[in-house]
This record gives sequence, C-alpha cells and structure tokens, in this order.
Amino acid sequence: MIKERIETGVYQPGDQLPSVLKIQEEFGVATATGQKVLHQLRKDGLSYTEPGMGTFVKQRSPGEAHP
Repeated sequence: MIKERIETGVYQPGDQLPSVLKIQEEFGVATATGQKVLHQLRKDGLSYTEPGMGTFVKQRSPGEAHP
C-alpha cells in the first residue's frame, strides 16, 4: 500500500513516510513487518533514510520508470 501511494503521488518526493509504529497501527502488522516494508522501499530505490529524522520519498530522475 505504501509503495502504491508513492507511485500514485499520494506521497511526493521529500515527503516523510510513516514510521514503523505508524505502519503497525495503520495496517495491523508486526514490528518486523513494518521494518521490512521500509527496507524494501529503500531497496527498490523509492525512499531514503535520514538517521534520527525518518524515511523519506526519494526524488526520481526525469524519465525514470516506476519499478
């Protein structure tokens, strides 16, 4: 769902993504699942993490296709 929100523009480049705790609350998943979600988004090149600040939507290069 979060990946879909990035791809459809609900979350824009530079927007902060929900924390693991917020993912747990919104989707009713375990901590490990929330961590995996954020890890996969980074792996897919859709987000980046600023230590102590959170995870943010990555700016795409012009012409870059959605994964």
